[in-house]
Amino acid sequence: MKIPPVFIDPLQPKQSNSSSVNKGGGSFDALFSQLVSDSAPTNPLFTPPLSVPLSQFGQNVGINPVGGITGISPPGRNMALSDPESAYEMMSLINNCEVLFKAQFSELSRMRSSVSHMQQAGQNLGGITVSTDNDRIQTLLQSFVSEYNSWVQRFNPAMQQGGVLAGTQAAQVSRYELEQSISNRFFGAGAGLNGLGSLGITIDPATGLATLDVARLSSQLSANKQGVVATVQEFSANFVKSASLLNSSGNFIERQIDNLDRAIDFIRDNKTSLQAEFGTGDEAKPSGQVAQALAEYNRTFKT
Repeated sequence: MKIPPVFIDPLQPKQSNSSSVNKGGGSFDALFSQLVSDSAPTNPLFTPPLSVPLSQFGQNVGINPVGGITGISPPGRNMALSDPESAYEMMSLINNCEVLFKAQFSELSRMRSSVSHMQQAGQNLGGITVSTDNDRIQTLLQSFVSEYNSWVQRFNPAMQQGGVLAGTQAAQVSRYELEQSISNRFFGAGAGLNGLGSLGITIDPATGLATLDVARLSSQLSANKQGVVATVQEFSANFVKSASLLNSSGNFIERQIDNLDRAIDFIRDNKTSLQAEFGTGDEAKPSGQVAQALAEYNRTFKT
C-alpha cells in the first residue's frame, strides 16, 4: 500500500509522529501546493533518484544508522513504517525541492535586480523633449532596445520548459508586462501615432527580441517630432510604472521570493526530524540551470 500524500505547513513547527505517514496527517500544503508544480517531481533538470529494492541490501537491513540519524537503517529507510519505500521517495522529493527552491530564489532575486535596471532604462527615455537632438533620441531608443533584449536573452531560457523558472508565475508575468508595455499601440494616439511601433520599435513574436527601424524613426522625427516625443514620454511613464509594480512589496516577484525563502528555512530547520521520520531520501543531483543558480545562491545568499 502506498503512503497517502503528507502535507507540512512551513509556517508551523513540525510535530514528529511516524503514524502521520500512514494517516496522511500534518500539513505540507504551503510548502508544495504554492511552490511546486505537478511536474516538479520529474523536473528534467534533476537526475532521477535511484530506486533500489531493499532486497538488494541483504539481510542486515536495520543495522548501523545512516548519516547519524537514529532509527534509520541502510540504505536510509525507516523500517518502522509500514511503507518505508514510499516515505523514502517522498524525502527524495523534499531533497530535490530544497535545491530547486534555492535555485529559484537566486534566479528570481537576479530577475528582481534586472527589472529595476529596466525600470531605470525606461526612466531615461522620459527625459526626451522636443529640444532633444534627433540623433540623441535615436541613441536613447537604441540603448533601451539593447537593454531590453539583454533582459530577454538572460531570462527567457530560464522560463522555457525545463528551465529553472519554468511555470513560475512571477517570472512569466514580468516578461508579459514588459513586453505588453512595448507593444501597446495607444501611446501617442493623441498625436496621431500608434505606440512605439510607429517609431520603428517592434518585437519579433518568435524570439521576443525588439528591433529599431532607424529609417522609420527618422521619418517620423522629420514629419511629427512632437508626436514622437509624446509617444516616448507616455511609454516611459507606463513602462516605469509597470516595472515598479512588478517589484513592489507583496506583488509577484517579492511574494514568490518570500515564499521560497520561508520554504527553504522550513526544510533547513526541520530536515533532521523529517529524515528521522521518513528516511534520508536520495541526495539531489542538480544539473544545468539549477546547478548554476544553486551555486549562485550558495555564493550570495547562503548563511
